Amino acid sequence: MAAGSRNDLRVGLIGFGLGGACFHAPLIAATKGMKLASVVTANPERSAQALRDYPDVHVAPDVDWLWRNAGNHDLVVISTPNRSHVPLALQALAAGLPVVIDKPFAATAADARRVIAAAREKQLAVSAYHIRRWDSECRTLRGLMEREQLGRVLRFESRLERWRPQPKGGWKERSAPEEAGGLLYDIGSHLIDQALYLFGPVREVYAELDIRRPGTDVDDDVFVALTHMSGVRSHLWTSLLAAQPGPRLRVMGERGSFVKQLGDQQEAALRDGARPGGPGWGEEPADRWGILSDGVHAQAVRSEPGAYQNFYAQMAAALRDGAPVPVEAQDAVAGLEIIEAAQRASAQRGIVKLA
Repeated sequence: MAAGSRNDLRVGLIGFGLGGACFHAPLIAATKGMKLASVVTANPERSAQALRDYPDVHVAPDVDWLWRNAGNHDLVVISTPNRSHVPLALQALAAGLPVVIDKPFAATAADARRVIAAAREKQLAVSAYHIRRWDSECRTLRGLMEREQLGRVLRFESRLERWRPQPKGGWKERSAPEEAGGLLYDIGSHLIDQALYLFGPVREVYAELDIRRPGTDVDDDVFVALTHMSGVRSHLWTSLLAAQPGPRLRVMGERGSFVKQLGDQQEAALRDGARPGGPGWGEEPADRWGILSDGVHAQAVRSEPGAYQNFYAQMAAALRDGAPVPVEAQDAVAGLEIIEAAQRASAQRGIVKLA
């Protein structure tokens, strides 16, 4: 850890678009023992926003400043276009700094392994920003499973759907492989990580990756089916053409089923400028709770509060005390292997075996 880390851990955030401004900076600033020390962005409007929101932050126009000042930082967070994740991570590690990398961690599993190898060589922490493990519905379902209220889980259905019939353009809709564009890499990364987190390794992958909207050439309507080693089947949907989204979760077990229609509200709160840490953060009103049924009786299940703030709290513990990082980089490799298998399965119109 860099000198001076007995005080606040000093974080350098690369990128201050939607991801950096809404989903990293507020959570870093809300974490006890962490300080948003610098923001790297060449965009004048984003620079002004960073200084307005965090008056004590240093704004730099390029990453070279960050590497020259590596000794004044304890952690680098990368929230930039996907093609730059791996080069920036390797530069940060070469400068002696631990790294958090937004999803997708890399464009390929092989590139992700390069980052992990560099981190091991330098004996530095690296974590994948799969923050939706702390969604309210994911935490609630995990609690039901720990209490064995569903019995052995048989099938997991999960959806994150949007209504965006007109393409926006930008780097997420570029089709070059190094861009890691399209919905499978974007929202699909979250869905796949949640399934792995809840039900473990996967042995078979089937997928339907479609391009539905005129004017785009990356997948915008995605279905992925996973068969886990445990026997659980995960069916995952994401689409930009869902004017009426399906249930956020439907989980079938030997003792009962759990259905939750509406998803976590933390993303909307952060976009609206709310900040974690205050009373009621992540809590859901009763009309958003899921329903647990044994086929005879049905009852509402109080939602566990969403807790995105836990990611950086755990990252701070990892850097200070040697605790595990919040999301192991190897988990990101497993997710990328599934993404690559899904691409092959869709092209072949068949099932791809991973083991």
